[in-house]
Amino acid sequence: MIRHVVVFTWSEDVDADRRRTTVEALRRLREDVGGMASLVVADDAGLSDGNADTVLIADFPDAEAFSRYARDPVHLSVIAEHVRPWLAGRSAVQYQV
Repeated sequence: MIRHVVVFTWSEDVDADRRRTTVEALRRLREDVGGMASLVVADDAGLSDGNADTVLIADFPDAEAFSRYARDPVHLSVIAEHVRPWLAGRSAVQYQV
């Protein structure tokens, strides 16, 4: 199994409505793209200063499934419309579980 973890920091221009819309779009990826065993998208709990804003954790059965997801046009559209315009920083890692 491959675990895909992405940590997002949003720009200062992002208000609560935009953040909610972006998180909802990311959560829909499980249904709209599929291929994942699980998907969690959550906002930071605000317990420590300096944390990122949102995390996405997705599990895929294998590297091929992750690769299909990464290239999927719906996934790429969500990134282009809901993530990239509002992004101040992003970090990601994929690892074998």
